Amino acid sequence: MRASRRRPAYPTPEVRACDADRDQVIAELREHFADGSLAHESFVIRVDAALRARRHGELAEIVADLPGPRASRTRAVLERLDQAGRSALHRVSAFLQPPPPTVLMLPPGPGIFTIGRDAGCDLVLPDMTVSRTHAGLRREGGGWLLSDAGSTNGTRVNGWRVTSPVPLQAGDRVTFGAMTMVVAERAQHAGVALTP
Repeated sequence: MRASRRRPAYPTPEVRACDADRDQVIAELREHFADGSLAHESFVIRVDAALRARRHGELAEIVADLPGPRASRTRAVLERLDQAGRSALHRVSAFLQPPPPTVLMLPPGPGIFTIGRDAGCDLVLPDMTVSRTHAGLRREGGGWLLSDAGSTNGTRVNGWRVTSPVPLQAGDRVTFGAMTMVVAERAQHAGVALTP
């Protein structure tokens, strides 16, 4: 049970004390013993007196010469550390969450496109986990095929690593290094995002 931060007022000393009243006084005695303002022998004598107390007046006499209850230094430091830790965790969690995926629009018509960090690529992805020339996209038949260009961090489609050309469809999640994109056809999401 935690001690109250302020000592209870006993306006009528003849009122009978209950176990909760005794526990509150004993908790206050513990706080004073823990912070060194109460000697061990005095602590033992006062706890015994609190357990035998029958009236509020007797409990008030036990703690009358002690300063009011206060938070121990240890508890105050632990509470401050807890608050600081929660605040830091909240700030850090924003960086740990992955950003929402960008939309990768498949252009209409034929073509071959390069994807990577290099400015010479058709689709430039400014992310350090993306290789300079990371992947390739080419039109074949009625759809698009994605292939990895020997990138360092790999290319994935719906979580599967690309080792040979893979057909893409609208709704597929494509990951280049740590950067994730969702495939969309131009007709579905006109003007929304990146186009190679």
